[in-house]
Amino acid sequence: MVNLTIDGKNIEVKEGTTVLRAAQSAGIEIPTLCDHPELTPYGGCRLCLVEVEGARTLQPSCTLPVSEKMVVKTTTDRVKEARKFVLTLLFSERNHFCPFCQESGGDCELQNAAYQEGMTNWPLSPNFNTFGVDASGPYFVLDNNRCILCRRCVRACGELVGNFTWGFEERGAKSYLVADYGVPIGESSCVSCGTCVQVCPTGAIIDRQSAYRGRDAQVTKVPSVCTGCSIGCAINIVVKDNQIVRIEGRWGEGVSDGILCKSGRFLPLEEKRERILTPMVRKNGSLKAATMEEAVAAIATAIKSAGSGVAALASTKLSVESLSLFKQIFSDGLKSSMVTTIEEGAMTSASASFTDSLKKSFESKIDSMNSADCVVVVNTDLYKEHQVLGFMVKRILPSGTKLIVIDSDENGFDPFADVKVKAGKGSNVDILDALQSAVKKQKVTDEAAKCGVKEADLVNAASIISSAEHPVFIYSDKLSAKDGQKAVSALIDLAGSVKNSAIINTKGKANSLAASQLKLDKPFEAGKHQAYFVAIGDDEPTEGLLTDLEKAPFLAVSAAYHTKLTARADVVIPVEMWAEISGHFISMDGHLQKTSKSLTAPEGVFSDVDALKALASALGVKTNDNWKEAIKSRVSPVEIVEA
Repeated sequence: MVNLTIDGKNIEVKEGTTVLRAAQSAGIEIPTLCDHPELTPYGGCRLCLVEVEGARTLQPSCTLPVSEKMVVKTTTDRVKEARKFVLTLLFSERNHFCPFCQESGGDCELQNAAYQEGMTNWPLSPNFNTFGVDASGPYFVLDNNRCILCRRCVRACGELVGNFTWGFEERGAKSYLVADYGVPIGESSCVSCGTCVQVCPTGAIIDRQSAYRGRDAQVTKVPSVCTGCSIGCAINIVVKDNQIVRIEGRWGEGVSDGILCKSGRFLPLEEKRERILTPMVRKNGSLKAATMEEAVAAIATAIKSAGSGVAALASTKLSVESLSLFKQIFSDGLKSSMVTTIEEGAMTSASASFTDSLKKSFESKIDSMNSADCVVVVNTDLYKEHQVLGFMVKRILPSGTKLIVIDSDENGFDPFADVKVKAGKGSNVDILDALQSAVKKQKVTDEAAKCGVKEADLVNAASIISSAEHPVFIYSDKLSAKDGQKAVSALIDLAGSVKNSAIINTKGKANSLAASQLKLDKPFEAGKHQAYFVAIGDDEPTEGLLTDLEKAPFLAVSAAYHTKLTARADVVIPVEMWAEISGHFISMDGHLQKTSKSLTAPEGVFSDVDALKALASALGVKTNDNWKEAIKSRVSPVEIVEA
């Protein structure tokens, strides 16, 4: 530990801490523009200059490490004069006429810094170049006239997302931000994650959807969890007048430390489907508005008449509480033979079955990526799905981490791979067995031929895996789609043949793991059931599901939106959409997290929990709220921990 004094205050911090972070830990504010807690210190803006006893010149606190008995002053006349000079130069170089900027009024860090220094004008006449505005991207706009050259966006795109889209052309005051080699954003390699939007301190990169809809002082930020996939990123849902203004990542929190993809940040704001606002019961061939009591009674009557011929499906985007009630009603209470989710266990059943036989967890947490020096991606395209996990892979590649892609199909990660193993034939088990043989330095000529794989690719991949200190294997349901538990077993054997390995399964939607823990993971067979109940929430029914239920004698659906499925239902119960739910979700790596209700549902719309409890009561099925015990009654592929 190191002891120092800042503005007369004695502070003790870890060795290697910067003066800026030491000051922040003691509640001492030092203004800065280029600094961001998730980025490597840069020292570009020079606004954080401080006076250090014994130093001839002012020092940038964001890059200066503390030293024993260091004495720092942050508010001397010399420091204040330097800050005003830095701000004066920044304001004079670009078009920072604040009344015309959507960030003006408390949201702009440049403007706030100026007011903090008592500036209401600047002595230098503006002498700036005029830049064009790039609005070619689907989600945000680039205005270089507002840019202060802090390079936060460039650094975030590279360090946090691993995409390296942003860069600068020209030099000095003429520098301007560009995508790739100067192409429009809409034609660039940008993946629309929006990280640059969130880190930008001015109005240079603005969100199309939230611009002018409310300043920070006028909105409410509700901490929650993204339910777009099974990663479970920590988010703030920014709300005003019961509408979502924007979605932000929570820096330093959750699995991803604040990084989001477009599915978590932008796509939820584009929801255009029509809400269901009242229960409906089919009468004389048409769905008619009804009371909740009438709708529940109609479902209960049909289910009782069907006896054992009841089938029930639930979305894996429902909360654990809802999934638990769903299971208690249909599996435990009614003893229905066909109770599952609309994922049908495709994402989890193989790993769950293997865990049942192993009787212990075998998968790792996502933070194992932090020490990975080799990543093996098996039958999953992280460029298209579970993108945040893909960002975690891409951002460690420049440091020397090797990437191996095993996929018979084209994969978005192919261009980044050190070795691509493309099988022309054979099963996934054959490929993994061949690779394990290569790891053990056995001759693999025959095995390579059996898989239609180049022997050199197997040998190169095996050499990289064998020499790695911390290899991480990432796989998805595609691995086990044909070969089931055998493929998972083969992957585990491969990982077990090398040291310090970790295994990550991407799973499916938000509560895919929770559904598996509740044994809601069997394949769906439409069969000759007389009554079907589908708790689909705000999920979109697939064409396969619609086909399976096309001739259902009786169909009841609880849903948030009108779909082809609700249109053919006999009874419809309106339920909450994702931002209206308060409940728990288990991430792909076992973190039990709570979502918070950020929006109030329209009148007449029910929570899934209330709807299921009402149905249980009408059916005479006793339920409980012991869902935590239920999810832990089965050994999980990955240890479940409360976040």
